[in-house]
Amino acid sequence: MLNLEVLPDLDESIGYTRSLGKPTVAQLLGQAQGTGRPLVQPRCGVGDHAAMRELLIGLERQAAPDVLTTTIDSHTRLLQFASVRRALNADPGKLNGYPLVTHGWERGRELNEATSAPLQVRHGSPDGRLLFDTAVAAGFTSYEGGGIGYNVPYCKEVPITESLRTWQEVDRKAGEVTAAGLTIDRELFGTLTAVLMPPSICIATTLLEAVLAVAEGVRCVSVSYPQGGHLWQDLAALRAIPRLASRYFDTSDGPSGVRVHTVLHQFMGVFPQEREQAAELITYGGLTAALGGVAKVVTKSPAEARGIPSQAENSEGMRLTRLGFDAAAGFRIDEERVAAEVELIEREVRELIDPVLERTDLVRAIGEAFEEGRLDVPFAASRFVRSEVVPCRDPEGAIRFAGFGSLPFGAGTRRRNDECLRSLASAASTLDSLVRDVNFMAEEQTHGPRHWLAAGSS
Repeated sequence: MLNLEVLPDLDESIGYTRSLGKPTVAQLLGQAQGTGRPLVQPRCGVGDHAAMRELLIGLERQAAPDVLTTTIDSHTRLLQFASVRRALNADPGKLNGYPLVTHGWERGRELNEATSAPLQVRHGSPDGRLLFDTAVAAGFTSYEGGGIGYNVPYCKEVPITESLRTWQEVDRKAGEVTAAGLTIDRELFGTLTAVLMPPSICIATTLLEAVLAVAEGVRCVSVSYPQGGHLWQDLAALRAIPRLASRYFDTSDGPSGVRVHTVLHQFMGVFPQEREQAAELITYGGLTAALGGVAKVVTKSPAEARGIPSQAENSEGMRLTRLGFDAAAGFRIDEERVAAEVELIEREVRELIDPVLERTDLVRAIGEAFEEGRLDVPFAASRFVRSEVVPCRDPEGAIRFAGFGSLPFGAGTRRRNDECLRSLASAASTLDSLVRDVNFMAEEQTHGPRHWLAAGSS
């Protein structure tokens, strides 16, 4: 079952995908970008094939998501297929996702044929090559991941250069499928560790992955960004993504142009335990997505703080998200504040990645930048990342830098950051302040979701 020779050839797979008669993810993203009604996509994945099929059918029946997810189990992410087989024989319910490679491409096609919405694979693997081949054979048209975003938060011992080179092979194949007439959406996981992530670090790492993907022939790139919680800063980050992308590769409508879409991950940090507060946070995520003009929002459920949501709870998360879309009508944005944040984020991103992109061997340059701390991610699992940078929240809840580590920011950037922190009792991070900022959304805050949901009508 793991022999690549059993996979159908590319022409057969493309013909099968077209025969499904459903839109591709790329087609839907192109229709949704900038409309204020983003595509809605839940997370979901279970080990048993029949249960996975029923889960997808149930979510579609209850909440009509625009894109459906097949989240892959941890063993498959780490290429531990013998462990997958043992788990399937003992109790598939113990797996934390769907083992697509082991179930095989024909069962993947059964998932596709059971639903109207197109499917995306989400996983977290530093080496997604075999999974990608299986997904294409099964008719999936969107594939998440990259050599930084799927390494740094999850893997301790895999060198970043090693994962980047395996992901170059994935992108090369995605480019081949695209050139053959079926556009594959390559979504890049900008969420990283999801804990107090400064926007510029999220955007810088995904743009580096995007440059590598485009070089291999990818023509549809989705750049995901994790909701930080401060509305003006989040809107600025979402606006900055396409502007910065056009700086680093061709985003024109010409034949070599790349379609760039923005994706918002609803808040990925510590979630409120109390249901009403969790519901407000999800609705607030929908509002942010709509105001930010994103093409897609990946949803949470009110059960986020308690564990894996039921089908009904997952559907409730999608309903609350759409309520947030409705709240965007007539919402008054402080354009001056957003513009100031855009300027700061773009300057930080340029200072992070322009020196890296000057190098000929970009993979090697990225690896060296992480080794020297010129690229850095807070709270990383990887030992190939310094994690010297320390994030914090300013008095309004925007995410800033309490410590720059070895990031190559100029004096103007550092001064602007420090001005944002000036009214804090101390800009120096302490354990207490760090814990407070990490738990910011889990507790009632002056600048929490309730404040922002009311702000547009005030």
